[in-house]
Amino acid sequence: MRSSGNVSEEDVDIEELILRSYDLFHKGSFQEAEKLYEQALAIDFENLNVIAGLKCSKYWIERKKYLSTIDSDDFARSEYLYNEWKAFTNFLSRLKTPFRQGVSVIKQWVFQTALRGYLNTSANMVTGDDEILLRIGKCYKGMGDYDKALEYLESVSRKRRDDPEVMGELADCYAFINETRAAKAFFREAFFIDAQRVNIDFLESELIMRLIEKLRDIGYSEEVMKEWMPVHAVLWGVFNVKRELKPLELGKLKQSIFSLENRITDTDLEDERAILVPRLINHYFWLIDHYVITGETREKVEEVLRKINAIDESVYEQYIN
Repeated sequence: MRSSGNVSEEDVDIEELILRSYDLFHKGSFQEAEKLYEQALAIDFENLNVIAGLKCSKYWIERKKYLSTIDSDDFARSEYLYNEWKAFTNFLSRLKTPFRQGVSVIKQWVFQTALRGYLNTSANMVTGDDEILLRIGKCYKGMGDYDKALEYLESVSRKRRDDPEVMGELADCYAFINETRAAKAFFREAFFIDAQRVNIDFLESELIMRLIEKLRDIGYSEEVMKEWMPVHAVLWGVFNVKRELKPLELGKLKQSIFSLENRITDTDLEDERAILVPRLINHYFWLIDHYVITGETREKVEEVLRKINAIDESVYEQYIN
């Protein structure tokens, strides 16, 4: 961190170069940005923001070169950028500085460029394709236009009810516009229906990112982490919006619990148990919530609590305390 004393001319030059690079990022002019960072590196080769900016510039120079080889297929170009953003976020995790402002500007360029292609693709279709509309919604969310994102995501949701990926994106948008209760409800539903189908690579709200970061620190693989996320979110008081189940939902929940219990009993594979155990615990949580909301007897709740204790004593202790 720079001291509070007099700012040197070199520091001013570096700050000016970095600010100019952001304008170039916004235009997708990564080769020109690279030149600025090389100038800044000559002034201070240990500046972490300069190093990060140079690496990011080089990263997108190569991707833009490949993008130029894709024919005038709007959809293919947009899909490339959309998928490349996930790879870029993995790349960012290896940097020694978050480089937030620079990443934010790059993100604007990526999603604006992808959005144009998706909108052109959608305009040429007789009827709207759900997957294209979902991509458009994600692009608007990536650009920070949450109202427009919700317009598209809610449209997709009406056609693809109970879709975990769509629910997760809706929850993310609701969190950004401070509709916290709706966000928590949609996140909890999404991870209950099918945690593996929630695309966490495109979730960005602080509400969910804090959970993801804490669980990654524990050391779970991504597949296992998705199953533990709703469990820990309940234990940590994040997923605290609960509801009564409809009779058909309750019947399906009990069937799923019975199936999961049998699968856990029958398997000797640790990798399979690592997925099934948190999934079953989450199902137990939903059953307990339903019993409490509907005023079922304490004995029924205690029976489920005993089952939780039998498969994970630590979760049981955290849940009852």
